[in-house]
Amino acid sequence: MKVIIGILLSVMTITCGYAQVDLYGYFEPQYTGFYQNDDYYQFQSNKLRVDVKSTAVENVEFGADVIYLLYFGKKDWNILDFLPERVTAPLPIDLYPLFQLSYRDSFYLDNAYVRIANYRLALTAGKQQISLGTGYFANPTDVFNLKNALDPTYEQPGHNALRADIFLKHRLSIMALYTPIAPDWQNSGKLLRVKAGIGHFDFSVMGYEFQYTSTDFYTFEQTGQRRRLLGADFVGEVFGLGVWAEGIYNFMEDEDDNFYEFLAGTDYTFESGLYTMLEYHHNSLGKSSDEDYDLNDWMRFFVGETKTICRDQMYGLIQYPLTDLITFGSMAIFSVSDQSAVLVPMVNYSIFENVDITLMLNLYIGEEGKAYSSTLGSGGFLRAQVYF
Repeated sequence: MKVIIGILLSVMTITCGYAQVDLYGYFEPQYTGFYQNDDYYQFQSNKLRVDVKSTAVENVEFGADVIYLLYFGKKDWNILDFLPERVTAPLPIDLYPLFQLSYRDSFYLDNAYVRIANYRLALTAGKQQISLGTGYFANPTDVFNLKNALDPTYEQPGHNALRADIFLKHRLSIMALYTPIAPDWQNSGKLLRVKAGIGHFDFSVMGYEFQYTSTDFYTFEQTGQRRRLLGADFVGEVFGLGVWAEGIYNFMEDEDDNFYEFLAGTDYTFESGLYTMLEYHHNSLGKSSDEDYDLNDWMRFFVGETKTICRDQMYGLIQYPLTDLITFGSMAIFSVSDQSAVLVPMVNYSIFENVDITLMLNLYIGEEGKAYSSTLGSGGFLRAQVYF
């Protein structure tokens, strides 16, 4: 593995010396620690990301990045250790190993794409960034990425797709996207989005069709069915307040499984620099009470088959620049459905021009079995990002 990385980085460096190629990236060490049931656990990772981008040919852009991840500390976990006893007790002991989660050192190509563009049309092919929606903590319209609500701004992975952007006029565009990830056309993803700007607002409407997979974690059997969704979002400003919203309705092959999801938010920055934000999120796939949470609800949330375990949530963020280099703030997530919450105090320090340090704590406030139960383990992480 080290030989492969050395060769790749050497090739990138030589290429940059002889062509119009930019080479950049960052190194990110992160230490995580938390208490669970009076026990302390620690987990540390070192991440190296190297990006290369070339615009040597007019109207053509090539981009790629590789990521190398090393893990230390407690690398093996069992998800059942974080679930309430009433959920795990009925499971046969021989199924426990199936819920094991292990972190292993990895080296992979996160993005690799080519983009051909002029003032009217842009075509992009390859593994690329796809970002949809206007929400901060969550994006109902984004079927590609899963945000971690405790760290919502962290970078998202690339996705294999063929994409066309058509710029009809100023602030009016169409995006067509095809994700050939299945063996056939029928089960691959097909998306069409129209985006327009009017005054202080940007609007978009979209339609998407793809194969939706749901897992029964009592038997580990998977069920697939066609999913068609209609979605819309907007973002703008009203009397100094930032406002945004997005939502989708999903038409499933089995009509009894139809569901919908929406989010609405607002933010405001005071003259002092104090920034505040509030979002409300509703997911009809979620449950309205923690007494209704079962193993499938928890696991589908953990693996990303659904965005929330509870039906209604509130998100909040407050930030204040203590100095030009230090920002202090806190996030809060409140489950309206089961009355639990998590507080996330945070500090960001730009210690040098290309070095950022972030400290975030996770303080869970809730009884066992709730979405943000204290039994999930309170702690935090310290992360540094060194850019080059």
